[in-house]
Amino acid sequence: MTRSDRSPHGGQPPSGTARIAVDLLGGDSAPAVVVDGALRACSADPDLHLLLVGPRESADEVLGALAVGDRERVSVSVVDRTVGMGDAPMRHVRRESTVRAAAEAVYAGRADAMVSAGSSGAAVAASAHVLGRLPGVRRPGLAAHVPTAHGPVLLLDVGVTIDGTMLELVQHAVLGAAYAAAALGVADPRVGLLSIGSEPGKGDRLRRAVAVALSDTALPAGGRYIGLVEGHDVPLGGPADVVVTDGFTGNILLKGIEGATGRPALAEGARPARGAALLGVAGTVVVCHGSADGPDIASGIALAARLHRERVIPAVAGLADDLLTELSSAGGLTIRDALGERS
Repeated sequence: MTRSDRSPHGGQPPSGTARIAVDLLGGDSAPAVVVDGALRACSADPDLHLLLVGPRESADEVLGALAVGDRERVSVSVVDRTVGMGDAPMRHVRRESTVRAAAEAVYAGRADAMVSAGSSGAAVAASAHVLGRLPGVRRPGLAAHVPTAHGPVLLLDVGVTIDGTMLELVQHAVLGAAYAAAALGVADPRVGLLSIGSEPGKGDRLRRAVAVALSDTALPAGGRYIGLVEGHDVPLGGPADVVVTDGFTGNILLKGIEGATGRPALAEGARPARGAALLGVAGTVVVCHGSADGPDIASGIALAARLHRERVIPAVAGLADDLLTELSSAGGLTIRDALGERS
């Protein structure tokens, strides 16, 4: 489904407000940490409005802890079913669950964005199924900000394309360049491809083919492909503003960086964002780490609010739509073609 098939509707919120649907049952320690994160987010942002999606008793914990004057900023959608980490996402996403109900709230215009720390597969499946994908997008990707001494590095995908294809990685390069410009304010973003070495020709057949394809692909916002980068280039920063890889490798790398938080490689006092923006769907979606704590959830909610207020996802779509469609139309190119191999 593409964005042209379905598009969110509903009234526009007042200027400055952000209405965020929060999956109360998403996460390893839900609902306690989600309740904590929701309270922290409300305290930090007086223009924030939350739609709590989950059991009534969990939502009441948030309402009961808020000042009376702040309770009008919180509404509740009572849903008791969740999608477990071990559940098949598509099997359950078609039924009513907290993550699907949050996506439906965005689609219906009752929320501007959604946040979940539950199964990333379920969050991605629900978002793509309910909100629709941008035209031409094969599979969405999760983009995480990694703070470094040289500025933020955008790493994607960090969990969706476990067995990513050449087309998907090239499309993610397009989405990443557009997002770096729209969300991070990076002029002429430099896009690198993660591999086992920075020398040309390094890596497996997929990486070598993607490198050839990216060399011939126009990137939005003045972006340019700068070649292969290595794992240490992500936490150190420097050569690339956007680093593209498959979701399997990206997830492992991100968790490794999280385990090294506080080491000199990262910007002082910083740690990788535990919330990733979902790129390639027609709506604002933030997926938090399953082990997120209260501050992580609050940070994810703040990210979702900022992306909405700054209209980042529509900006990404505007920058990337034509290129994504063009790439999809030329999707017959194979790894064998890219590498010049004979059949």
